[in-house]
Amino acid sequence: MKRAIFPGSFDPLTLGHYEIIKRGVTLFDEIIVAIGVNSSKKYMFSLEERKQFIVDAFKDEPKVKVVTYEGLTVDFCLRNNVEFILRGLRNPADFEFEKAIAHTNRDLAPIETIFLLTSAQTSYIASSIVRDVIKNNGDYTKLVPESVRVK
Repeated sequence: MKRAIFPGSFDPLTLGHYEIIKRGVTLFDEIIVAIGVNSSKKYMFSLEERKQFIVDAFKDEPKVKVVTYEGLTVDFCLRNNVEFILRGLRNPADFEFEKAIAHTNRDLAPIETIFLLTSAQTSYIASSIVRDVIKNNGDYTKLVPESVRVK
C-alpha cells in the first residue's frame, strides 16, 4: 500500500491544500493529512476546528485520513510506515524552501518527498492571506472549501 503524509498547520485549509489532496488520492492508496502541532505558534483556528475543516471537506473520500502529530514529520512517517511526503508548490520560493526540507528529511530517514504544482487558479492562495482577509472582514469564501466557509 502506497501511503503519503500531507503535513501542515492548515490554519485554515485552503483551496490550494484541497486541490493537492484531491490530486494526491489519485496517486496514493491513502493520504494522511497530518496537522502539525507547534506550541510556540499562534493559530487563528483551534486544532479541533482545523481537523474538522479537513474531515468535513473529505467526508466522502475514504482514502483520506486526518490526524494530528508533534515532532519531526519523518519520525511520524517511520512510526506509521509512511514512505512518502506529499507537498504542494505554488511558486519558486516554495520550491527552494521545500527542497531544503526534503533533502534534510531524506538524510534523516528513507522517505521520498513528492511535489505537486498547484493549479494557476490556486497558486496565489496561502493560509496567511486567508487569515488576513478573515481578520479584516473580507470575503474569504473564494479561497477555502465549503467546510471552512460555514465557520
